[in-house]
Amino acid sequence: MSFMIVFGGMALLAYLGQAFLGFLQIKHFNQVYQNLRKQGKVAIGRRAGKLRQGTIVMFAVNDQAKILDAYKMQGVTVLAKFKRLPQYIGQDLYLIDRKHPLVQKENKLTQIAMEDAREVYIRVEIGDYKEEKPQSTFQQLGNLATQMKYTLSNKVKGRG
Repeated sequence: MSFMIVFGGMALLAYLGQAFLGFLQIKHFNQVYQNLRKQGKVAIGRRAGKLRQGTIVMFAVNDQAKILDAYKMQGVTVLAKFKRLPQYIGQDLYLIDRKHPLVQKENKLTQIAMEDAREVYIRVEIGDYKEEKPQSTFQQLGNLATQMKYTLSNKVKGRG
């Protein structure tokens, strides 16, 4: 067999394995979310990681914003699973920020995700939340290329 066929087969297997594990991770996310949803409203915060680990936190809260249950998923790969955070049960979601003693014990990515959950929850409560779709890496590169083109064009024309 040629090298390209073997390499292509290995790449296909890796892709299919990644897709399957991603499916399992989404299934796990949905199970945890449904369990939290049965308890009340769910506040979700995230801190996306490009090359570093990403973090998602979910809080089930009652009508007074008291945390009924809490979970965190953190990792780089699709093997990351949700872990329960029992220390947050009974806490007020409105007070979950970097100054909170429990939050200070968490790593920086978790702190950011928790603040995001609180902020999104508050914005939804007051009716001021709009889902912002993050730009893909290719869109960011396209915007950067366009910006560089105009900057270069202005310098050549003597405007910059």
